[in-house]
Amino acid sequence: MSNFRIFRTPQSTKAERQRAGCLLLFVFLAVLIFSPDFRFWVRSLVEYPFHYKEYKHFGIRIPGGYKVHGIDVSKWQSRVDWARVKAMKVGKVRISFAFIKATEGSWMEDPQFDRNWINAKKNGIIRGAYHYFLPNISAKDQALKFTKTVKLRSGDLPPVVDVEEENGMTAAQIRMYTKEFLNLLQKHYKVKPILYTNKDFYKRFFAKNEAFKDYLFWIAHYHVADLEMPDDGNWHFWQHSDRGNVNGINEPVDFNVFNGDSIKLSKLCIP
Repeated sequence: MSNFRIFRTPQSTKAERQRAGCLLLFVFLAVLIFSPDFRFWVRSLVEYPFHYKEYKHFGIRIPGGYKVHGIDVSKWQSRVDWARVKAMKVGKVRISFAFIKATEGSWMEDPQFDRNWINAKKNGIIRGAYHYFLPNISAKDQALKFTKTVKLRSGDLPPVVDVEEENGMTAAQIRMYTKEFLNLLQKHYKVKPILYTNKDFYKRFFAKNEAFKDYLFWIAHYHVADLEMPDDGNWHFWQHSDRGNVNGINEPVDFNVFNGDSIKLSKLCIP
């Protein structure tokens, strides 16, 4: 018989393994609980299935003189019933188009994007996807995130870049990185993107700037009778309220008008 002994490391007791398992479970649950997306998912489960409010009116003043109306949505509108959105009509006003949040920065996809993107089109609403741009994050990384997420098809609106944060950047840097991002999207989709911003941001960073004069602008300016832009103001969409009501959406929603008729809107879309 060999004189060598076989040494074994002490095995964990059953109680120790249970404690380790409980600790790992606690850490996992803590991460989930503090995750905004997890809280959103839980809230969605609690709120639905699905009781939707019914609105007789949009609840806001609709600017006169515009024939084509739309909304924009993100996860903050929760689960949207697009058939109800399409069916709602007050007077001559109905929802014809929707801008849908797709991505933000270089890491986040809106958790409702896929569902909104598919069902808006299925119910005959012209759709557009937008990216919330952060100028202090790599434009290349942000473009990669958006283009991996959004597959544009014939009849879709051009991609939209939402620029409304400075994040410590200078005016020159904001223009440079925004332009870089716009160029990357145009190279990928073969169409010039739409640039979204608010009226003040437009005046400070884009007005009378040659690099941006040929872009389509979507301008946010709330609760006024009409959108008055600087002399060079070239706008196609106006986000005029953030408090609208639409059947199929339980949360307040942004309302927009298009500066033209339905034929002109169709011509903006991807062939």
